[in-house]
Amino acid sequence: MKTVFLLFLSMGSLMFSQKLTSDNWKRMSENERKELIKKMTPEERKELLKEFREKMMISELEVTKENEEEFRDLYTEYQESQKQIKNKFTPKETYDKLSEEEAKAELERSFEIGQQLLDNRKKYSQKFQRLIKPQQVLELFQTEGKMRERVNERQNNIRTPNESSSFRSRSAPGGFRSTKRP
Repeated sequence: MKTVFLLFLSMGSLMFSQKLTSDNWKRMSENERKELIKKMTPEERKELLKEFREKMMISELEVTKENEEEFRDLYTEYQESQKQIKNKFTPKETYDKLSEEEAKAELERSFEIGQQLLDNRKKYSQKFQRLIKPQQVLELFQTEGKMRERVNERQNNIRTPNESSSFRSRSAPGGFRSTKRP
């Protein structure tokens, strides 16, 4: 009973925050948006980001009303599929301590994951083309890249001076994080 109550409570707060955000987001100041987001749980923030990403894609690609729901489902499926592949590769903070053999194995693994991401993207491009034109699929992938760059920029701007000497980025070749040094 307690679990059911907590579930309804969390769903209600999520729906309230999404409703409030959907209706008033454009009218809110940047500080008001930040405060609203700070009050959300991590799950609510993740759901909000997912919703914004989907709405942006639908708007940018001008997906027809008839295909909107199917596109949204396919896009979510694609995002989850890419995420599962990316999670197979966990970059290390530093590669200096790896032996040459370990480094070669890690490099080979990164190429395998990169190829899996590429193969998955190709598979889903075919599925997307049943709903949208090839030109729109190209735009979808380009828009995703731009969103990833924006997120990385914001993350890098938030970092302290000590953290900025080395950072992780998902925009590395293959779509997984890399450690960069100035």
